[in-house]
Amino acid sequence: MTLRITTASRLRGEGAAARSPRRLRSPKSRRGGWSGWLFALPALAVYATFCLYPVLTAVQYSFYDWDGIGPATAVGLANYVRVFTEPQLFASIEHSFILIIFFTVLPVSLALVVASIVREIRSRVLGGVARTLMFLPQIIPGAAAAIAWTWMYAPNGAVNQLLGAVGLGSLQTAWLGDFTWALPAVGIIGTWLATGLCTLLLLSGIGKIDNALYEASVLDGANRIQQFFAVTLPGLRREIGVCVTITVITALASFDVVFMTTQGGPGYSTMVPGVQVYQLAFTQFQIGQASALAIVLSLLVLVVIVPLQWLFREK
Repeated sequence: MTLRITTASRLRGEGAAARSPRRLRSPKSRRGGWSGWLFALPALAVYATFCLYPVLTAVQYSFYDWDGIGPATAVGLANYVRVFTEPQLFASIEHSFILIIFFTVLPVSLALVVASIVREIRSRVLGGVARTLMFLPQIIPGAAAAIAWTWMYAPNGAVNQLLGAVGLGSLQTAWLGDFTWALPAVGIIGTWLATGLCTLLLLSGIGKIDNALYEASVLDGANRIQQFFAVTLPGLRREIGVCVTITVITALASFDVVFMTTQGGPGYSTMVPGVQVYQLAFTQFQIGQASALAIVLSLLVLVVIVPLQWLFREK
């Protein structure tokens, strides 16, 4: 009995001794946590000054009718109502969603095909050349690419000349000046810019897929197409999610390509919210209306992106 009591006391003593250092370290850990916040404070201050404060200011301006100089007049939700009731403003939102087809659907689809083909290239030299060529559009600024494509879309530009050379001269038109084809023409520029980035992201994802999965599918008699849908596509779930997220945000918040090619014309056939906000604020001096449209655009981006993040997360 005495031995058991002594052993139990010793064990309790060792347990208390083992727990006591934790109590001694806890104040230091709390101080370490506060020191971490102190290191992050400069970055938080910059973020609050240049991101949070402008957003809150835009929210405030969106409830006023203000030209940026004179006195402001409170109008409540009138600016937001105009965004959804005035055809010109609402059409810009519709155009941005149409551009998702060209900025997201086409680039991701093309990138999946190209990445699968590049994976089959056994030569490192040819594979490196293919990657370099696909990444070249990312080096060129969007504004410069827009100017180059404007020359190509000109009535005597490369696109019309190519159509004439292959016997399709009847399809020649002033692409950026046509009410029907101006928006698809601008979208093709976005497709060209986004395909390279998506291809590189998907190639990096394909490199992480275990080759044993492909070998097992070959043993099961799967052809290239079946391997693509059974192995490649599920293995690229996360990378596809990244591509879709980036390109959807680019489509909804597009500005440089549209501004440098058409500035929203002809008429309002290519007007997008980014260009519309610029014109409302700096051309028409409707600061309140521009702020309301910018806030609506930000909320639309969140409404679209949050479900996509949930859809493409790992399960």
